[in-house]
Amino acid sequence: MNQAWGLQQLLAAMVVPPSPATAAASGDQADGLLAAVPSARRPCRTIAVAGGKGGVGKSTVAVNLGVALASAGHETILLDADTGLANVDVLLGLSPPQHIGHMLDGECTLESLLTPAPGGLQIVPSGSGARRLAQLDNNQLAAIIRAFDDLPQPPEYLLVDTAAGLSDSVTMFAAAAAEVILVVCDEPASLTDAYGLAKVLSRDFGVRRLRMVANMVHNEGDARLLHQKLARVSDRFLDVAMEFSGWVPHDERLRQAIKRQAAVVELWPSSPSARAFKKLAESVDKWVEPGRAGLDRISFFSGREASAGEKPG
Repeated sequence: MNQAWGLQQLLAAMVVPPSPATAAASGDQADGLLAAVPSARRPCRTIAVAGGKGGVGKSTVAVNLGVALASAGHETILLDADTGLANVDVLLGLSPPQHIGHMLDGECTLESLLTPAPGGLQIVPSGSGARRLAQLDNNQLAAIIRAFDDLPQPPEYLLVDTAAGLSDSVTMFAAAAAEVILVVCDEPASLTDAYGLAKVLSRDFGVRRLRMVANMVHNEGDARLLHQKLARVSDRFLDVAMEFSGWVPHDERLRQAIKRQAAVVELWPSSPSARAFKKLAESVDKWVEPGRAGLDRISFFSGREASAGEKPG
């Protein structure tokens, strides 16, 4: 910007007025300089996708939301944070040669783990069936989170597909994200487990806002009814806001896409579920950036933010 301004000042100071051709050429050069200045880049938005109960379609939501965001032109990384029973690579038909375990052993970096996926999405694969990875301690979990500080350029979005249950892995990865999506289906156990996870995140990690996505429902009315049930008990007993953020319908195309190890938003982009995922991606891009309220806790890119805020001595 200073170069373009300086060029304009230099031209204005010339004794001989420029000819129309010269003025046009100078304007083109100034425009080129202005275009070369990069626009301000907003901080990476980190979103954990959780659910408590297994079988609610959490990973399917994470995968299709990730592909939808990437296909819309957003740089998006999906971390498979189910370190014991990873399945993001399976859902997308990928066979990455290395995973998070290799990074923890010092055999590779996080950047080298990034695996191209459909739509321009990149995934960070995890291992499956390895007892060692299923029993990572808190220091190792923190090392995975801090590894993102070393990426040369953070993406626009980091999605984190957590495991089922209430293990330290689930709560630590979820609390490390700025936003948490709770995937809920119309089953009593799903509501109970989602509430249990919300309770732990609120009480132990200071999380003050959660977003609910209803999965495998018949219509928006059923989805909002599920949200009302969860929000009613959360409002009464927890210090957390439970926001309704979308719904995904029952869809045979989605079931077929899972069998074919592909994202439904890529395979059948006009199907009801694909349209729902794309609508969710559009709404996610409009979410207001949350504050860092709550307890002091490790979070994705917090080290990078701290370094960026340091003043030279």
